[in-house]
Amino acid sequence: MKPVVSVVMVTCNVERFLAESIESILDQTFRQFEFIIVDFGSTDKSKAIASNYAARDGRIKLHTIPKCSLPEARNEGGFLAQGEYIAIMDADDVSLPNRLLWQVEFMEKHPEVGVLGGGVEWINAAGKPLITNRHPLGDREIQSALRTHSVLWQPTALIRREAFVQVGGYRPAFVVAHDYDLWLRIAEHFKMANLEQVVLKYRIHPYQVSLKKRTQQTLGILAAQVSASSRRLGKPDPLDSVERITPTLLVGLGVTEARQQRELASDYWLWTQHMCRAGEYAVALQAALEFLRSPLGYVERSRIADFYLTVSKLWLKQKRFAKSFLAMGHAVITRPVVVLRLLKGVFRRLGLA
Repeated sequence: MKPVVSVVMVTCNVERFLAESIESILDQTFRQFEFIIVDFGSTDKSKAIASNYAARDGRIKLHTIPKCSLPEARNEGGFLAQGEYIAIMDADDVSLPNRLLWQVEFMEKHPEVGVLGGGVEWINAAGKPLITNRHPLGDREIQSALRTHSVLWQPTALIRREAFVQVGGYRPAFVVAHDYDLWLRIAEHFKMANLEQVVLKYRIHPYQVSLKKRTQQTLGILAAQVSASSRRLGKPDPLDSVERITPTLLVGLGVTEARQQRELASDYWLWTQHMCRAGEYAVALQAALEFLRSPLGYVERSRIADFYLTVSKLWLKQKRFAKSFLAMGHAVITRPVVVLRLLKGVFRRLGLA
């Protein structure tokens, strides 16, 4: 008998979190699933861990493929799926026990929905809860928000296999923005939804792919938006035959260098704040310094000043006082109004404001 759900997980050097992620699927209250694990080039113990679980549980089907891109690995698993639904699972996150039960029940009642996500609880590398995050629930709100950003957490997604196959799965050129591009294409044929319930613990840690490839992610998001806009106008998709998305390609498609720099600044800022919230201060400092070394000609001075202030605080945590003072000076030079903000902070601490 065919499974109702095909859970698809891709692995590559994720041994630290893999066992907990696998067990969170095996412990689901909904039992009618197959568990496809695709290892795409691990050099650590990830493949051995997955193989050990596969030997003990017949629902697990382990596939080993050569090193490739993340969307190519996801496609390998997605097109092997036998279930009516494809549940995406990342190898560093934790699905809550009723995730599949809640999602299948919803999809059975709403055949017009192509992709269903859910709420997430952010945790740090040690599993400590950080915040709870939810996206819009209904199709109208999701469709509107997708014009500018993703409002579906990929590792919470339950995708109707019919929808996945109809649009051709993930497009490799989009690298770490492949999920956003997929949602935009599916949303043109199906409705979208999110569950209000938290279905996943989403792990924030310094080894995430999206952290390592921020620039590719930003370029991919912009390209996905251009691509979707062209399709809405009834024009050919300009990204259909593209193998690699570059800044030059985007300029040719009307995405100016100024917009690229500003979007990249927002992306770096978001990740820096995420790492601070997760207590990964060294990684946050590295990301902020990396941004400040990038081209900044079109970035707002207020944003640059905020980065310098963050760097100053992070150096201060390391008791690198000279570096902290120097970064503070750069913030003031970049945007002198920073002095007023600093004075307000001092006055608040003294009870004078």
